[in-house]
Parts: sequence; structure tokens; C-alpha cells
Amino acid sequence: MAKGEHKYQVSVEWTGNQGSGTSGYRQYTRDHLIRAGSKPAIPGSADPAFLGDPTRWNPEDLLVAAASACHKLWYLHLCADAGIRVMTYVDDARGVMLESPDGGRFTEIVLHPHVTIRSGDDQALALQLHHAAHAQCYIANSFNFPVRCEATIATAEA
Repeated sequence: MAKGEHKYQVSVEWTGNQGSGTSGYRQYTRDHLIRAGSKPAIPGSADPAFLGDPTRWNPEDLLVAAASACHKLWYLHLCADAGIRVMTYVDDARGVMLESPDGGRFTEIVLHPHVTIRSGDDQALALQLHHAAHAQCYIANSFNFPVRCEATIATAEA
């Protein structure tokens, strides 16, 4: 493995055989388990629009979550380095996927991080660091569609 190269391995096991395998489009569930090493398994399925279980994570949810989490991790790192103390961080991220005859694709993800910083810290810098975090985000840099960030910054009351 080259210096700076990181490899990731997951296992996705289909658990949706209802007894007759894929004998028909409606004869099986889309349920699966996602595993990576000794981490807890993630129960997955398809989006409900594609006959999936709405109580399980679907690949589209996980894609949006990956973009949001990567941005957050970079942002917290950059704030720590800049001396800005983040007190809370919640992102209500949204992704848009369009179906097409050839399968469809995501057209954008919009992050909406709501950040509270320590009173007296530089709000303008805290907002600017979202741009730097976006530039560093491994996940966003891997997509062939835009990832936008519409952040809000508040200060904690003393």
C-alpha cells in the first residue's frame, strides 16, 4: 500500500430470501447487513420507493450521511486548530437523486450544519472554516456532483 493510501473493506450480506430466492421482483426483501470488522452491523435495505424497509438504512441515506460526517470531522479539526470552541454541531443534510432509464444518479447534496460556538469566538472565521472543511473533505472530493454547505453559526450564552 502506498504512503497516504487507505483501504476500506466492508461486507454486505443479503438477508432477504423469503424461501424462493429471487423468483420474482416482489418475492424477496431488500434487507441486508453491512459489516466492517468488529464494528456493529448496520441493518440495510432499499429505499421504500424500491420496495425497501423504511426502518432500515438504505444506500442513499448512507451516502448523504458519509458526506455530512466527513465535513463535520474536518470542520471540528479546523476549528480546534483555529482556537474556535464548537459546543454543538447538528447537520440536517439533504441529497437529491433523480431516476432515469439508465438507473439514475445523485444531482446534489446540501449540508445544513447548525453550529454553536463559545461566546466571544470569531463567528466570521467559524463560518469561513466550513469552506476549508469542504475543500478537505475526502468524500465530497470523490463525488461527480456538487456538495454545497449552507451553515449557520450561533454563539453559546455565557
